[in-house]
Amino acid sequence: MRLHTLAASLSQTVAWHSFDLRRHTHASQSWIAGLHNAYAAGDHDMGAGLLGDLAYQAAWRRDHTTAANILNCALTRAQNPAARCLLQLRLARTLAARGGRSERCAVLRALTAAEQHLSDAGADRPAWCAWVSEADLAVDSGQALLDLGDIGCAHQLISEGERLLPPARDKTRGVFLAYRAASYLDLKEPEPAAAAATKSLLLARRIGAPRCVRLVEALLPRFQPYAKAQGVPELLQLAAA
Repeated sequence: MRLHTLAASLSQTVAWHSFDLRRHTHASQSWIAGLHNAYAAGDHDMGAGLLGDLAYQAAWRRDHTTAANILNCALTRAQNPAARCLLQLRLARTLAARGGRSERCAVLRALTAAEQHLSDAGADRPAWCAWVSEADLAVDSGQALLDLGDIGCAHQLISEGERLLPPARDKTRGVFLAYRAASYLDLKEPEPAAAAATKSLLLARRIGAPRCVRLVEALLPRFQPYAKAQGVPELLQLAAA
């Protein structure tokens, strides 16, 4: 049982490493191997977490229908409140990205559930979701609201989440900064957007976070109309270096 649990955890680690390197087939294979081991160990929360990771990959590749289906399946298995919080946050994000305002009620239900689960979560959490915090709730809620068109509230939540994030989570901070840059662009405020994106890119390169780098690179075309705004030329030059 302990070996199956260890194998599931190692498979998850390998999968995320492959995912960051854009080796999506290898990542999927590792997550599925982890699922088999979690099942053999009888660890329903771990299995739900691995399903949630597969859903994250599908959402990253813009297959939000598949992601939502996987997450709904995972939620029938997860029992720990912290695990359910993370899965509900991912469900809210993928529903908002898939349907925008047409999914508004389902997104808000998922966000409300995530908030309740986080308040119920104690210190006894699976290792793969032990890090879920108020910061993650704020930023993921903000990102979902951004896709729903609630730009002002989204920006406030994303900024709050970044402020709450502990210093040890620099990789997550880089992702949050990229989200903040996107929210400023939605508000048509290129100067703070460029500042946030520049911080994100510098941090991602310093710690070696290719997924965060790609988030910033995906924003670059949106900066082109503001090529003369403060900070934008420097950001574009940095990205090209």
